[in-house]
Amino acid sequence: MARNRYDVDEQLETPFDFTHLKRSYVYIKKYKNKMILSLFLSILAAITGLIAPLITKHALDVTIPDKDIAELVILAIALMAFNIISVVLGNIRSRIMTVVGQNIIFDIREDLFAHLQELPFTYYDDRPHGKILIRVINYVNSVSDMLSNGIINFIMEILNMVFILIFMLIVDVRLTLVALSGLPLFMLVMFAIKKHQRRAWQDVSNKSSNMNAYLQENIVGARITQVFTREEENAQIYDRLNTSYRKSWMRAVKFSNLVWPATDNISTLVRAAMFIVGLLVLDPATVSLGTLSAMTGYASRFWQPIMSISNIMNNFINNIAYLERIFETLDEPATIADKPNAKEMGEIKGDVSFDNVTFGYEEGIDVLKDLSFDVKAGQSVALVGPTGAGKSTIVSLISRFYDINKGRITVDGVDISSVTLNSLRSQMGIMLQDSFIFSDSILENIRYGRLDATDAEIRAAAKAVCADSFIREMADGYETQVNERGSKLSGGEKQLISFARTLLSDPKILVLDEATSSIDAKTEVLVQKGLAELLKGRTSFIIAHRLSTIRNCDVIMFIDDHGILERGSHDELMAKHGAYYELYTAQT
Repeated sequence: MARNRYDVDEQLETPFDFTHLKRSYVYIKKYKNKMILSLFLSILAAITGLIAPLITKHALDVTIPDKDIAELVILAIALMAFNIISVVLGNIRSRIMTVVGQNIIFDIREDLFAHLQELPFTYYDDRPHGKILIRVINYVNSVSDMLSNGIINFIMEILNMVFILIFMLIVDVRLTLVALSGLPLFMLVMFAIKKHQRRAWQDVSNKSSNMNAYLQENIVGARITQVFTREEENAQIYDRLNTSYRKSWMRAVKFSNLVWPATDNISTLVRAAMFIVGLLVLDPATVSLGTLSAMTGYASRFWQPIMSISNIMNNFINNIAYLERIFETLDEPATIADKPNAKEMGEIKGDVSFDNVTFGYEEGIDVLKDLSFDVKAGQSVALVGPTGAGKSTIVSLISRFYDINKGRITVDGVDISSVTLNSLRSQMGIMLQDSFIFSDSILENIRYGRLDATDAEIRAAAKAVCADSFIREMADGYETQVNERGSKLSGGEKQLISFARTLLSDPKILVLDEATSSIDAKTEVLVQKGLAELLKGRTSFIIAHRLSTIRNCDVIMFIDDHGILERGSHDELMAKHGAYYELYTAQT
């Protein structure tokens, strides 16, 4: 699909509106008491700060003309005290909101991670992993301050404007009207900038996501890059993506940087107008030096919250694209989920049945069509056939990693769509062709199959699949730390560890998808001996291209042409001289 490309911009499903911020309340309400306290402290800090111009006015109009030194000292001490109180209250408020902001980051990331764990395989099939990662890390960091400090500051600055306006009206109503005359011009400028600014920051979000996706892809594929000497070509691609990001960022910053100069220039014009009106238009007898000084001081402060609100709105616009991406991820439906009336699956015996099952990864393209078969508990079933015929699809459907389009799949006669995923999958052991190894000790990698397993049980599972000997030869044995994806282990070693992990879970239904593809022939013989005992009493589905490994399976199904082309034991299929016979003889 086109969206599974690092160089294709993601498209937003809907334009942003303030309902997104309303949705954010779910993360804010847990800390509303702290935010209210922070707001209260901010109000106190603002009020104490606004007393300063009144003290200055009184000093200029009364204290200094009267040459009252004692009162002037008192006013100076009071001015200093109010400033100190304002700073201390602001500092306490800042500390509280820092904690709130970090808690909001924590909560959003927890929800994102939990939701990503529930999303179906199709979600990860359709998107570069780098574009998913950037949402959990970068985007959450970006919006956290907006949801904590941003909202409080927005409310506080509005209250600041109200408080300042009240103080201005108390001092002089006429000059207050002059100060307000710049607001219409300010609104026109902000409206003109806002539309272009949001689109610009959405483009920055897209370019950042593309660059991150390509970077993540190249880190994972670094070995292939060097094997095929693609370093220069990859550098050129990254340079193109990096350049695109830089251009989009500079364009967005250009619009953002228009906000502050516009606000500052309007503020300067308004204060100049106040001096002109106060000195040249109004009666000098009604406008004292202290009044003019206080009013211009308040006017300067009046435009400070307006500038702050502009910056807050600027920050909102910058982060709106990130907030949309976060909610877009949280809104992604977990299509493979427990139904409302889902029941716990009882202990599985292992009977598996497909009843006219039709499935396709893309609409209108069926991989399996009207597929039906029955497998009895304890039987071992091999799935063979050409690549892309649907072998891995069948075992994925048994585990309900995908939902079928039509038909019914049952385990012990129970429709798997009617039971909880956890109760179904916890009784299945699945070893995929890609043996994923976590960055931890070998012991803990195997224990991943059953977290309550003892060390003795872990070693027993490793012995059963012939992994114990090579593990003991390592420097720290089972405590040996392995890197992410097991980069310092051979392919065969990774598969054997993965095999031990799967067998440790003691599954009722065992799925081996090309489980022995990276094991050499000598080791494979030993593994097959260990598996012979372990497969007893378990229903097992084995996918293998090396047909020599599945000769002893109870049933072999040749998958092709959307279903089962042939079915029977090895000897029966060889006697038919059909598709299986041709495939087997071609290998041997």
